[in-house]
Amino acid sequence: MSTPETSDALLQDFLADPAHLTLDLGTAVARCVRALGLQHAVVYLADLQQRHLVPQTDMGSTLAVDGTLAGWAYRTQALRVEESETGEIIAWFPLLDGAERLGVLGVHTMAVTASTLSRGRALASLLAMMITSKRAYEDSFVRRTRTEQMRLPSEMLRAFLPPRTIGNGNVVSTAVLEPAYEIGGDAFDHSLTPTTLHASVLDAMGHDLASGLTSAVALAACRNARRNGADLPELVTSVDEALSRWFPDQYCTGVLTQLNLATGVLRWCNCGHPTPLLLRGDHLIVDAMERDADPPMGAPFLLAAQPRRTHELALEPGDRVLLYTDGVTEARTRDAQLFGLERFVDYVIRATASGELAPEALRRLIHSMLDAQTGQLQDDATILMFEWRPPAA
Repeated sequence: MSTPETSDALLQDFLADPAHLTLDLGTAVARCVRALGLQHAVVYLADLQQRHLVPQTDMGSTLAVDGTLAGWAYRTQALRVEESETGEIIAWFPLLDGAERLGVLGVHTMAVTASTLSRGRALASLLAMMITSKRAYEDSFVRRTRTEQMRLPSEMLRAFLPPRTIGNGNVVSTAVLEPAYEIGGDAFDHSLTPTTLHASVLDAMGHDLASGLTSAVALAACRNARRNGADLPELVTSVDEALSRWFPDQYCTGVLTQLNLATGVLRWCNCGHPTPLLLRGDHLIVDAMERDADPPMGAPFLLAAQPRRTHELALEPGDRVLLYTDGVTEARTRDAQLFGLERFVDYVIRATASGELAPEALRRLIHSMLDAQTGQLQDDATILMFEWRPPAA
């Protein structure tokens, strides 16, 4: 039986050994478990659509995100404990990469102690960093978290997408995109600097590889301009110029935003896209962001005489802003009715009123849309929601 001193020494040896960076996940988990003096641990990662938790280090069963304590830990990003059929105790720890939910870690033990919980949290933090560093180049993570084959346009476009959720002490931004394996032209982007959240949703014309390429070029142009210090109107112009040069017959609608994290001042450009929505508390602030939209991005706008217009709005702490594509409101229910803006807003308000975290609210919303019809959207549907939550003065 290891003592705290020997466990600490084993963990220090593990962390100090550069070879651990090249270990496969199963071996790394086994060594960490031994170093921490734990009994057994299993890593589960969420599948692409966040319906299942798939074991990565054992041959165990896939667990449902809805209806299990493991799923509860994933949904709430909090510890959950249960007794297994064999009499063991399983402590479920969320695996988080910053604000991004990766999955859960199941730590098996005969008794839950303060030491077990402390070491389990340390293991979950260490493994989350390890998984994040490896999943960009190890296809095993991708294969195990897909439930069906992905089409080529989706494969290409998803390679350009950022993590689903990002955040810091002032803001959280989260997004979902369906149909997960067949997206064509929808895309989202969000990033943080010490002072600003940048968030965008794009919708390229069509639903094929050319649409995906159009969105990919738009994303790249947006990021390139942003990282070179361009202000919002110049950033949108950079997308116009890139699309007109490389895809003169294509265009792309979108909303591009910048949120000042200190003041809550939101600036945005709307390029032929559905109007963003502002939620304050349990209410939609009707027409709060309703402005005349500019033409879509691409060659057509370069022929226009006027420059891109930038709009501005002061948010209040706790405000949530939703960007979405028309595939959301134009989805059809099982009885062939439009999902519609009113139903969409109602789903979001009910989810936020229950106190759910933003990533969980969007996960449930997109599943509700899919479950309300045949499970397959006819057009891409993308939702990005960010919440400004500055520390109390």
